[in-house]
Amino acid sequence: MRITDLETPAVVIDRAKVEANLARAQAYADKHGMKLRPHIKTHKLPLFARRQVELGAIGITCQKLGEAEVMADGGLDDIFIPYNILGEVKLQRLADLHDRIRISVTADSATTVEGYAKHFTDPAHPLPVLIECDTGMGRCGVQSVDEVAALARQISNAPGLSFEGLMTYPPRGKVTEVESWLQQAKSALEAEGLAVNVVSNGGTPDIYSVGGVTTATEYRPGTYIYSDRMQVAFGHGRLEDCALTVLAQVISRPTEDRAVIDAGSKALAADTAPVPGYGHVVGYPEAIITTLSEEHGVIDLTQCSRKPAIGEKLHIIPNHVCVVSNLFDEVNLVEGDEVTETLPVAARGRLS
Repeated sequence: MRITDLETPAVVIDRAKVEANLARAQAYADKHGMKLRPHIKTHKLPLFARRQVELGAIGITCQKLGEAEVMADGGLDDIFIPYNILGEVKLQRLADLHDRIRISVTADSATTVEGYAKHFTDPAHPLPVLIECDTGMGRCGVQSVDEVAALARQISNAPGLSFEGLMTYPPRGKVTEVESWLQQAKSALEAEGLAVNVVSNGGTPDIYSVGGVTTATEYRPGTYIYSDRMQVAFGHGRLEDCALTVLAQVISRPTEDRAVIDAGSKALAADTAPVPGYGHVVGYPEAIITTLSEEHGVIDLTQCSRKPAIGEKLHIIPNHVCVVSNLFDEVNLVEGDEVTETLPVAARGRLS
């Protein structure tokens, strides 16, 4: 099947661009002595997770238990969940995973640690726990070095837990501040005799600045495998590096300067980026996707020297590709103009 034969809207993934993106990041990490633990939230495909490990990743990152369960079923056996896990049902699911593979988790409160300690009691098979640190992102994470030390002591004193180290999701462009925060926390813990085995940092926007956070031992990029319009706007690669596009069809040309495609918010998502519109229209760089309703995307063609016709199929580079992966049941892998494989998005919708 050729790409143009696909029914729209459809997700198209260029395998060659995926390979180039993965190889580039792995080579950079290797050069700087940084271990990669890629986040699968972007692709949600065991095929690509296994490929990341084949290229040198030490394991993978999953945001939710459901994703980790899918990846474990797909043959991945070293998974980190950088998320507070609470509640009896989820903790039992975590225990089931702990019996199958090597899994590690995070905590940023005594309440979370208490839940882990209640469900994991075997000193011969402890659950590795990292402390999440808020290094400036303003989301989850302990707020001070004193809080880190207190939580580390609580983890270390629980027989079925092992204190593994520190984790952060850093603010973009704050490499020096992140390094200072993590170094102070690490030094304080070591002064108390607590070993810090892992310092996990992450986020695609700063992936090519990891050398500035020397305290970190591993990095958790996600979007880098596909890239998207947002990452390009942040200076991470070019539009030509973006491996995933949404194939959409022009279904209406109500006016000379307006086109309507069959991909709205249910296909492109509604995330914005530091550039105008809701996606980049390949081949029509002056076009701006101005409006998304659920099933319609409206494109302003005012600045275009040439304009697409009704029935034409367009490739759209999404603003935020991770959300798009969660909107489709399947994706189409392509080489050149040929569709080589269609895969179900195995971890789609695994939000708990």
